[in-house]
Amino acid sequence: MCNIKPIDELKVSPIEVVNLSAKINNNLILNNISFEIPDKSITAILGPNGAGKSVLLKTINGLVPISKGKITFNSQETSEAIRKKQAMVFQTPTLLRRSVLHNMEFINSINKETNILDAKFLLKRVGLDNFYNHPARLLSGGEKQRLSLARALLLKPKLLLLDEPTTNLDPNSLKLIEDLILEESIKGTTIILTTHDMAQAKRLTSNIIFINKGKVLEQTEGKVFFRKPATNEARKYLAGEILL
Repeated sequence: MCNIKPIDELKVSPIEVVNLSAKINNNLILNNISFEIPDKSITAILGPNGAGKSVLLKTINGLVPISKGKITFNSQETSEAIRKKQAMVFQTPTLLRRSVLHNMEFINSINKETNILDAKFLLKRVGLDNFYNHPARLLSGGEKQRLSLARALLLKPKLLLLDEPTTNLDPNSLKLIEDLILEESIKGTTIILTTHDMAQAKRLTSNIIFINKGKVLEQTEGKVFFRKPATNEARKYLAGEILL
């Protein structure tokens, strides 16, 4: 008997990562890491540049192949159905050479669960409802990131992956994106993000994973991590010291 559930019934969390390793160009980036992501949580992956944060998000999303170990989504290994329940927003948005609305319509064309009213509603949510005919690539940095998030939300993901979603953004865009993240969490979306903004991690997240040199050094509640980190590396990181 087939145990695969219909796509709309699939749960993709909790997520369990077991003894995971991943390579890029034969370089080991993630080295035998294990952790769990709770259901309907906001988790921040913290660590210095080069720690492997972005690669970890891409590995969860299936963009980087697993060299060893496994990732399970609500006890199921990844599948096309599970991947369709994920969306990822990259630090540098890649937008189509089309208008803002046409960027959203492209997502509609590949996701039959949405329509143009969904697209327009999300553009209003991200403050771009007056930019329908504006060339997407001529938006400001903050506007581009807001459009990228709107496209991701149009997929109606149950798992949202955000790679430095507010780096170098204006305060208005930062506040708007953080509010959207919290709203999606309240709706039941499991969210994993990377950030160098410790104040943002404190505002948004309940769960912290700290990695350095491709290894998970800590996983704990946010309030515990920021008050009393367990490792010397985490203490140095929070103090703004360079980790070698």
